[in-house]
Amino acid sequence: MKKNRYHVFLFSIVVLFLLVLTACSSSNNESTSKDEGNKEETADGSATVTVFKSHMGKGTIPGSDDPHVQYIKEKTGVEYQLESTPPGSEPAEYINLMIASEDFPDILRPIGGVEQTLINQGGALALDELLPKHAPNVWERIPEEAWNIVRSASPDGKIYYVPKVYLIPERAALLRQDWLDAVGMEMPKTLDEYKEMLIAFRDQDPNGNGKKDELPTSGREFGRWMDHLFAMFGVAMWEGYPEWDIYDGEINYAGTSENMKAAIAFIRELYAEKLLDNETFLNKGGDVWTAKINNNLVGSWYHLPANLRERYAAMKEGAPDAYITGMPLPEVEGFDGFITQKSMGEPEWMIPKASEDNAINALKLLDFFYDPENAEFVQYGIEGVQHEVVDGEKVLLPSSDDKPLALGMLNLTTDESMKLRIENSFVEEEQQMVKDIFEVSKADARRIAGDGLPSTVYEGYPDIQSHKLFQEYLTKIVIGEWELDKFDEFVEKWKQSGGEEVTKQVQEWYEKVK
Repeated sequence: MKKNRYHVFLFSIVVLFLLVLTACSSSNNESTSKDEGNKEETADGSATVTVFKSHMGKGTIPGSDDPHVQYIKEKTGVEYQLESTPPGSEPAEYINLMIASEDFPDILRPIGGVEQTLINQGGALALDELLPKHAPNVWERIPEEAWNIVRSASPDGKIYYVPKVYLIPERAALLRQDWLDAVGMEMPKTLDEYKEMLIAFRDQDPNGNGKKDELPTSGREFGRWMDHLFAMFGVAMWEGYPEWDIYDGEINYAGTSENMKAAIAFIRELYAEKLLDNETFLNKGGDVWTAKINNNLVGSWYHLPANLRERYAAMKEGAPDAYITGMPLPEVEGFDGFITQKSMGEPEWMIPKASEDNAINALKLLDFFYDPENAEFVQYGIEGVQHEVVDGEKVLLPSSDDKPLALGMLNLTTDESMKLRIENSFVEEEQQMVKDIFEVSKADARRIAGDGLPSTVYEGYPDIQSHKLFQEYLTKIVIGEWELDKFDEFVEKWKQSGGEEVTKQVQEWYEKVK
């Protein structure tokens, strides 16, 4: 019955969505030309652009009198009005309801495949002609390869979104070097040595508090954010979601590969021996999991090195000698391990067709953040809020729940820009630590064949896109509720429920873009 109610709910959203698009299409026909520019004006005559993001850091949403907002408005003539999901809401569900209720922002960061829904239903604005004219920095700084991947995501070959571009590995296998030193071991080079290290973490009190509370390694609900355990076996994973890469000589779903079966067998072992946090599949969201890491309870984990600053500061409160290092992936016989790298094509910003009248202002705002001349402001924000000046140098301040968020839109990262970010974000004695982590990760990273894969390949097969079937089998096999042999049943079910059709579409896409 729950499943039926869920399907009715989804059907209602789709019907509402189609009605909204029809209404928007009619209203657009009567609207003024997009070149007139301003959908909404402030009291001083400048334009207002609503910017929707679903994932935010610590901080409050700034109002129109915020100095960060005012500075951007002074430079662009556009007031940045940030919108986000309410606390506790499910982002993908919220954004679908927002669109279905005709509550369109001017520009949004799409999630959960909503960009493809908008493209397919005519609800996304084509940006091919607008970008070179109104966002030249965006147009020129994003590589042509990325624009071509974006074009491959639409049936008419047009550009309907601005892609994220991340030219270095974003994620890394992380390790507490001070724990490794405490148990008197070297960096593990093989899978057996890695397991021996985890056993030492479990049994030898490396955090030094006299309690047997260490979690050798940990992950999150549905097996997310423990990609290092899959990576050793050559499984393409992205935050716990299986990706598409070359298996058996063709691009295929990593979730059904023999690599995946071997990885699950190993992870099941770790769970049974309490080497994997036995609350992994109960660690909802990121807060509980992050708190365990910050409180010096986790020895080996997987995350974003560039985001270590506040986490590392929290660790050092309880462990002044804490030190984090990048862990080269241990070798596993018969498998070629790698850190999954996705560099191009993921949707970052799109403009709904219903917001066409304000598109020029939205692109003007976006271009401000991509303009190299504004790099220092984008990095440091406002003095006293986002940074302070120490000995003539700007130093970033930690974010907090009672301070306004710094407004950002740039998501273009190169090796050079990451080095600069590290130097600007971390105190001098921590900078080399983070740079060293990236060097280790870069040595193990590889761009996967499915980098930039559009969500159109899943059209008609939402269950395949959601990875729900994979997550169910992974969870129950790892915790011991099901035997490992059930993995073969999963593969058959996945194929029968649309996996074979999706695979054909993925392989057709790959042939077109490779």
